[in-house]
Amino acid sequence: MKAKLSAVALSLLLAAPAFAKEVAGVKYPETATVEGKELKLNGVGVRTKMVFKVYTAGLYVENPSKDGAKLISADEIKRVRMYMLRDLDKKTIGEAMAEGFKKNAGAKLPELQPKLDTFTAALPDVKKGDEITLTYVPGQGTQVQSKSGKQITVEGKDFSDALFSVFVGAKPVDGDLKDGMLGKD
Repeated sequence: MKAKLSAVALSLLLAAPAFAKEVAGVKYPETATVEGKELKLNGVGVRTKMVFKVYTAGLYVENPSKDGAKLISADEIKRVRMYMLRDLDKKTIGEAMAEGFKKNAGAKLPELQPKLDTFTAALPDVKKGDEITLTYVPGQGTQVQSKSGKQITVEGKDFSDALFSVFVGAKPVDGDLKDGMLGKD
């Protein structure tokens, strides 16, 4: 009987998803599947504003790297999964994302502004525990998904490059978050 219970317990453990990282109590699985491709967890981090933990974020990519520029420029599927650690209204999260986007878009901002407006309009009010997922798929664009917001796709790799730069680009919204997402922590 004891051996049978041990076998059952072992099989349940083996059937459970493998978690690669846990940050601020949020578990991130080792992989995510998008469009039939298995993405690997590149790294995770926590976005902190002053002393407040705002959200955790995990970066999933086809080919992990500690080089943010390489990850951004790769025309491959990539995903950022954000898990909210506090309530944020639509305006606050939209302004923060737009500010980071503008810092990274540079001279391309005027042509990207309509896409940024579409993106920020789709961001919802979020509650602690909600998730926002940003997924770039080559040839389709960047999909924005959340429980409480409308799902949209913003076309263009140029938009994706500027958006993912907010997290792991030359001018990230949070240096510690960037390091975590690049697996440098």
